[in-house]
Amino acid sequence: MGADGGTEQGDQPAEIAEGPMKGWLTWNQDADPFEAAIGPFCFRAEGGAFRAGFFPTPSHLNNGGIIHGGALMAFADFALFIIARGSLRETGAVTVTFNSQFIAAGVAGQVVEATGDVLRETRSLLFIRGIVTQAGQPLLAFSGTLKKLR
Repeated sequence: MGADGGTEQGDQPAEIAEGPMKGWLTWNQDADPFEAAIGPFCFRAEGGAFRAGFFPTPSHLNNGGIIHGGALMAFADFALFIIARGSLRETGAVTVTFNSQFIAAGVAGQVVEATGDVLRETRSLLFIRGIVTQAGQPLLAFSGTLKKLR
C-alpha cells in the first residue's frame, strides 16, 4: 500500500488468531509504527470490496469516555487505503486530502468498521468516500484523495 496507511509493496498481511478481531487481517507491526501504536487496524475482503476494522479499548477514549476523534480520523485515513486496495495492487500511495464529519460518539469494547467506495480513479489520483460505523450506527463520514506513488 503506501507510505500512509498500509504496508510497503510486497509485505503480506497476517491473520489475527484470537480476540474480537479474529479472522481479520493486519500488517506486521513494523509496516507503520503509528498505526501499530494506536491499532491494530485490520481489514478483510467481502466479495469484491474491502472493509476496515478495529477494536477500541480504553486507550482510544478521550476524557469524556468516548472514542477520541483523532483515533477515528486516523482509522478513517487507514480505511482510505483499504477501500482503494484493489486499485493499489501495483503501487503505493499517500493521502493528499482528508475530510471528515463526526456524526455520533463511539464507545470502547465494540468493533468499529469502515466501508466505502472509490468514486474516481485517474492515472495518478484516487477519490474515495466512506463511513465509519459501530454496531450499525454511523460515527464518522469521510472522504479523501490518494496520490499514487511511482
